[in-house]
Amino acid sequence: MKLDGQGLLVLVDPVRTSGVEAAEIGRQAKAAGVRGLLIGSSFDGAAQTHEVARALRTHAPGIPVALFPGSAMQLTDQVDLVLFLSLVSGRNPQYLIEEHVRAVPFLQQHPVATLSTAYILIDGGRVTSVESVSQTRPLPADKPELAAAHATAALLIGMQAVYLEAGSGAERPVPLDIIRACRSAVPPPPPDRPLFVGGGIRTPEQARAARAAGADFVVIGTVVEEGAKHDLRAFVEAAR
Repeated sequence: MKLDGQGLLVLVDPVRTSGVEAAEIGRQAKAAGVRGLLIGSSFDGAAQTHEVARALRTHAPGIPVALFPGSAMQLTDQVDLVLFLSLVSGRNPQYLIEEHVRAVPFLQQHPVATLSTAYILIDGGRVTSVESVSQTRPLPADKPELAAAHATAALLIGMQAVYLEAGSGAERPVPLDIIRACRSAVPPPPPDRPLFVGGGIRTPEQARAARAAGADFVVIGTVVEEGAKHDLRAFVEAAR
């Protein structure tokens, strides 16, 4: 099952979400028409990842489930796709190539589809988990040309997608001028080069603005975990 087109993705953190809670999120996502589900955390949680992935696939049939891994330890064959993330905004070799090498034995045994993805952290106004764990700094929020240069470099070395990340629970989402700059650097499909944008998106209006600026996929997570004030359908409609 492919993750294609455009729309809303819901990110589920397996460390903070039980199998029972994941099942409920899956049911809500199915009913609302969410485009896809992501599973991922900055912290290792292999057993939880497997359990949450199975729950989502069971209770959200027909919706692609993709792994958004923080490390090779989180790999599971209970997903349709692995976002093969390289943290190109940082310079820590562990998250540029080392985790990918560690993932090879698993992927050779379990041929899950992969999407090579340039992961670009953008300052969201607070220190996030991914920043702390990766020991890298995000790119400044007022330098769209710098973000676009990273996105362009990633495509030139063969990456297939770009993910702009303000971080879980960010105070503010990725600025619209950064999304626009990266959209210009990442031609929309075809060729199939999706642009993901996540972190700090708490309202349907913010989701709509991110899509209008050029995001193919708008990702929400914290707002779902906390119990969104807005119906999930409102986010789905905004991100169409």
